[in-house]
Amino acid sequence: MELHGYKAFDKGLVNRYGKEFKEHGIYTVDGDIRFGNDGNGFHFCKRLEDTLRYFPAMEKEIDIAEVTALGNIVESEDNYYGYYDMFCTDKIRIDRVLEREEIINMFLHNIDFRTIRFVQGFKLTPEELMLFKINYGDREEVLKAISYYQEHDLNAYDRKHKIYLKGMHK
Repeated sequence: MELHGYKAFDKGLVNRYGKEFKEHGIYTVDGDIRFGNDGNGFHFCKRLEDTLRYFPAMEKEIDIAEVTALGNIVESEDNYYGYYDMFCTDKIRIDRVLEREEIINMFLHNIDFRTIRFVQGFKLTPEELMLFKINYGDREEVLKAISYYQEHDLNAYDRKHKIYLKGMHK
């Protein structure tokens, strides 16, 4: 069975344990697949924004790759935190590394809850922030998430936000 998804890495396609990966490479592990920090296998997510749970993209640059699981797959869900479609496999292919602009564009035209999760975990440049504010200018819940997580406004959820339209704010 093949399953496509996303996997985050430290810059240079290095996992949190220091193992280097290569684009188009196929990797395998032996033994039973187990999910978690003490697990066994290659973790990946169905949705790109869920990979940000595992890598501190607010603190440093990371790589995000499209991947394909080629072997046995175990699924995990965290209903408490709302993370679903997280997987672990014993055989994975690194299909391609996504460019930053491509990642940003994926979330400029997405549904709100996915965009909110994205801005909670991916550090945006000032120019990218303005693009999000313009694009979601009429979506107060997105603007609040941007203010709180990107601009560190601790009072963001206590007030109404400005509406942004075509680079102008009211």
